[in-house]
Amino acid sequence: MNFLRRRLSDSSFVANLPNGYMMDLQRPDNSTSSPVSPAMERKHPQPLQPSHASSPGTSIFSSISSAMKQTTQAAAGLIDHSASPAPPVAQKPKILLVIDDAHTDWAKYFQGKKVNGEFDIRVEQAEFSELNLAAYVTGGCMVDMQVTRNGTKVVRSFKPDFVLIRQHAYSMALGEDFRSLIIGLQYGGIHTVNSLYSIYNFCSKPWVFSQLIKIFNSLGPEKFPLVEQTFFPNHKQMLTTPNFPVVVKLGHAHAGMGKVKVESQYDFRDVASIVAMAKTYATTEPFIDSKYDIRIQKIGSNYKAYMRTSISGNWKANTGSAMLEQIAMTERYRLWADACAEMFGGLDICAVKAVHSKDGKDYIIEVMDSSMPLIGEHVEEDRQLIADLVVSKMSQLVIAAGSTPSPLRPWPPQVQPQSVKSQPGPQLGQLSQPRPPPQGGPRQPQGSQPPRTTAPPQQRLSPQGQQPQSPQSTSPQQQRSPGSPQQVRSATGSSPVQASKPGVFPPQQPRPPAQGRAPSQPSPTDVSKQQATPHPHLNKSQSLTNTFSISESSQRGNANEDEAKAETIRNLRKSFASLFSD
Repeated sequence: MNFLRRRLSDSSFVANLPNGYMMDLQRPDNSTSSPVSPAMERKHPQPLQPSHASSPGTSIFSSISSAMKQTTQAAAGLIDHSASPAPPVAQKPKILLVIDDAHTDWAKYFQGKKVNGEFDIRVEQAEFSELNLAAYVTGGCMVDMQVTRNGTKVVRSFKPDFVLIRQHAYSMALGEDFRSLIIGLQYGGIHTVNSLYSIYNFCSKPWVFSQLIKIFNSLGPEKFPLVEQTFFPNHKQMLTTPNFPVVVKLGHAHAGMGKVKVESQYDFRDVASIVAMAKTYATTEPFIDSKYDIRIQKIGSNYKAYMRTSISGNWKANTGSAMLEQIAMTERYRLWADACAEMFGGLDICAVKAVHSKDGKDYIIEVMDSSMPLIGEHVEEDRQLIADLVVSKMSQLVIAAGSTPSPLRPWPPQVQPQSVKSQPGPQLGQLSQPRPPPQGGPRQPQGSQPPRTTAPPQQRLSPQGQQPQSPQSTSPQQQRSPGSPQQVRSATGSSPVQASKPGVFPPQQPRPPAQGRAPSQPSPTDVSKQQATPHPHLNKSQSLTNTFSISESSQRGNANEDEAKAETIRNLRKSFASLFSD
């Protein structure tokens, strides 16, 4: 022990020792020499050596005050969480469903493209016959896909974000009717190219031709030369036609199917009997001895014009051998494409088919939608244009969805007005005659009412508009009535004002108006102070409860936020100090 005392006299040795060791070494000899069992130590614990010149009550109070301060700020939302940003969340890719045959791999045209520069695109491709779905009011559309790839059957279920339709939804010739899938996509609120409304309307060629008739009547035969066509809902009216030869088209078909050239009246009757067996509608139009066919296609803002000449001598230019070449896009052709692109709410992809006769006249015979076949030597370019168009449409949907406030996202504090808790009944500004306010404060203009509190039924208004104090007027709601000058002074930290005696009406003392505000309108700072200050006559439990309830509403005022936080912390400290002092 003497050796340790000599070592303690060395300043360099003492400086390297921790504080705990120094305290143990400085104990008297009798405290270290007498051995004490662990059981005796538990029965007679040694008193703690304080490291500061403070009492244990002060240390406990500081710990509780610090913990309650953090809890109160977290409950009131006053803690700034921007200092620790959340880790970036990986964005889920947008699912694009392409309805097309397996001959075209659309995934490579969307490779490397992003929606709005942040979302990847996952391409799912299938035909109409390989799809099934279930649509819900709030759950969107769930698509089931069963495809065969390289001899392997692939089954998937997913919710598409966008759909590109490159197939016909209805064809009477092939017995394919997928209009129910179009209805399901529309039911689930899925966006497509072209729109589902236009695709459903394109499931009947006579219905589409009726839209061409409207354009013909609007622009005239010179700007929009439409072929003359006759519609028969059934075979009963198919008796004769004024001129021959004619072309009879049965029902709704594509690629030259269901079209018959009729040379005489006898052949026409034979075709009418076929229409009766098919139980469908039919159209007739005069046969045009064409020199070549014209096709004007429009993909977004890109235009192309093609000329197709039959080599095999067939009257159907799309049957047999034909020569295809690209021609110059004229203003007349552009007018045709733009006029047809406006039908059914707008067509992003469309094509107009016309026939150029040997006498030099043009006749528009048909318009196609996004299911049109791509032709010519610029097929790859056209597919890339379609991919760019789809990405642009998907980006517009993402931007539109981001600008709409989500019901799960809270509104910012400045959007929440303080008059949300509006009470039923007429407002003060709408009364025909001036009336005193409910709580005796100054009259508020229309639209700026403070929250009304419930007053006891025995209280009445004085002639001066002030509210007298009754013997039971010690509740927190009555002490925080708006417009009271005594409460404003107590909220600012001055001495509290005692309540008036029963039956004594205090004189009305008008409050000086704030700078830049009308005298009759209280400022948001005064309202926040009145709500945040507890009455000195309340007991301790009421004061503590009011402090916690008011701390949430004190953050609503942006201009008085710092003062409200400081006032809340001071009230907490006073409450806990009064509790421990007892």
